Amino acid sequence: MRYPEFLNKNGTIGFVAPSFGCNIEPYRSAFGNAQKKLAALGHRFDFGPNCYAGEGIGISNTPPKCGSELTEYYCSENNDVLISCGGGELMCETLDYVDFDRIKAAKPKWYMGFSDNTNFTFLLTTICDVASIYAPCAASFGMEPWHQSIQDAYDILTGSKDTISGYPLWEKEGIRDEEHPYLPYNLTEKRELHYYLPGNHGIEAEFEGRLIGGCMDCLVNLAGTNFDHVAEFNERYTDEGIIWFLEACDLNVLSIRRALWNLEHAGWFKNVKGFLIGRPLCFGSELMGMNQYNAVTGILAKYNVPIIMDLDIGHLSPMMPLVCGSYARVKAKGNDISIKMSEKA
Repeated sequence: MRYPEFLNKNGTIGFVAPSFGCNIEPYRSAFGNAQKKLAALGHRFDFGPNCYAGEGIGISNTPPKCGSELTEYYCSENNDVLISCGGGELMCETLDYVDFDRIKAAKPKWYMGFSDNTNFTFLLTTICDVASIYAPCAASFGMEPWHQSIQDAYDILTGSKDTISGYPLWEKEGIRDEEHPYLPYNLTEKRELHYYLPGNHGIEAEFEGRLIGGCMDCLVNLAGTNFDHVAEFNERYTDEGIIWFLEACDLNVLSIRRALWNLEHAGWFKNVKGFLIGRPLCFGSELMGMNQYNAVTGILAKYNVPIIMDLDIGHLSPMMPLVCGSYARVKAKGNDISIKMSEKA
């Protein structure tokens, strides 16, 4: 696994928009404030042409322009790291215009984003063997004040932290809007982790392996395509084993069940050592006797590895920044969790 160089105190941050850009409120104002806050920390910026674009369908611009921007700015020497402007809906359509051969040959560079950005964070790791950061997008750095999760994402990007823990409270309903773009998370719910442990019903687990994953909405779409290199990735890291982190945005509980069935039959869960499952956006819903828990365990229990659910991963903020491609050591007990992430085992 190739680890990029961390962002130094005078480093240049590149911003790209292969999914949505920051062309509408509250994202435009929040992105502007993010620049002020990051500039105060000593950073310069390199803006891709689509950062403020709103010309595309489900993404910032046309797929060729988005794919070209991502390739050129990843391979450019004018920035040190890349942060995505935002998530979106159809970043998958840009992939035909991303030059993965050029990216694989380029100097490794950190790429940060989540949700629709799974289309690059996951593929950068599984195709190019380069670690990436699954963490909030650029506009989130404009909140006042920074939540600990935002500080953690910055600390991961700068290499000043390698161990992440969860957060005591989470946001079920956001309150940021066009008139209040800088508001912090609306933290009203207490974190409560749910466990499935083979052989018992305890609330303590410890496991380690190579960490990969992302948003299931995107992952299930990639499975079986020419961008699916998971079999080769599993083969490269057979000796270490794999920890999967997974979360869901638009999928309901039945869709989550179907997605996991699909990924299982695509052979993705070979050599799995454990699963880290984020709170789904459909948190608390139930359909036909299916909920967010048996949607997961009904497919994954057969692997006889720890499954920890309702983690701070994904669309119900805050989210733990995770290094996709890192070697992770997970320790969890009750509602507390620690994930130490490093380049090597």
